[in-house]
Amino acid sequence: MKRRSLVLLPLAGAAGAWPLAARAQPAWPDKPVHLVVPFPAGTGPDLLSRKLAEKLQPLLGQPVVVDNKVGAGGAIGAELVVQAQADGYTLMLGASTHVTQKLISPQFRFDPLTQFVHITRVAFSPSILVVAASSPYKSVRDLVDAARREPGKLNYASGGIGSAAHLAAAAIATAMQLDMVHVPYRGSADILQSLVAGDTQFGVPIAATALPLVTQGKLRALATTGAQRMRQLPDLPTLNEALGRDNLVFDAWSGVWAPVGTPVVVVNQVNAAVLKALAEPDLREAFEKGGAEVAPTRTPEEFTRFVLAETARYAKLVATARIG
Repeated sequence: MKRRSLVLLPLAGAAGAWPLAARAQPAWPDKPVHLVVPFPAGTGPDLLSRKLAEKLQPLLGQPVVVDNKVGAGGAIGAELVVQAQADGYTLMLGASTHVTQKLISPQFRFDPLTQFVHITRVAFSPSILVVAASSPYKSVRDLVDAARREPGKLNYASGGIGSAAHLAAAAIATAMQLDMVHVPYRGSADILQSLVAGDTQFGVPIAATALPLVTQGKLRALATTGAQRMRQLPDLPTLNEALGRDNLVFDAWSGVWAPVGTPVVVVNQVNAAVLKALAEPDLREAFEKGGAEVAPTRTPEEFTRFVLAETARYAKLVATARIG
């Protein structure tokens, strides 16, 4: 909100004051930058965000502090960030889940399209359909057959309503005409705990979250949601392969957002720093090992167009699956 000054100055004096005021503005950043990660500590998105923050610190010349603001599948963090000062010192890991949440729950106090500047897309991540290692289900077909035999008996876990895990499982249920029960948790890490404890029968967390327990043998992976098989799990089929479909591709995505009104010069500086960080081979390798594919957009305008297109795509899925 612009304020009008009540001080009357001669025109020449006022004009002469502007260059001095401009010179008085401190260069950005001159203090730590906070990256809000609206997902629990220790999950895939959190770990990858911390690696990105480490790379950004020397590029920006200030500490980049990761703040986990957890709740409602990421909505709590988003609601806090839109209330933050738009000065570049509060950024957020925005994700596809924020788009779907707003579509499903309009009452959330944030709008991913109008209240954020979309600075740089960071990565895509497929999800993995997983069951407990002790589960009797050895394939996606086993799971589908069990759901058909006992409608309403199988529970699937998600990190919250509108999360990537929720949308992927709901899409499977819709495509295969299955009656299954959604059990939303506070975050994606809870999906894994519920499966290991036997509280739910399957889940579809993003690969960055699921991979560690899959490789440790605590969870059994049945399929991935990507268009192609994952390099880390080359023997694991995609959902399309497992079910003979062509419409079960779901890649979650994430990127750096800022509150709307953040100065353009700061937005461009963050964009350039993120692009430089993502170009470093060791960071790309860390993302790939975590099940994510580095996929930066070159400009904020390109990222905004992508978010708009994804919003339209997810709106169709939410309507078809009758989620909400």
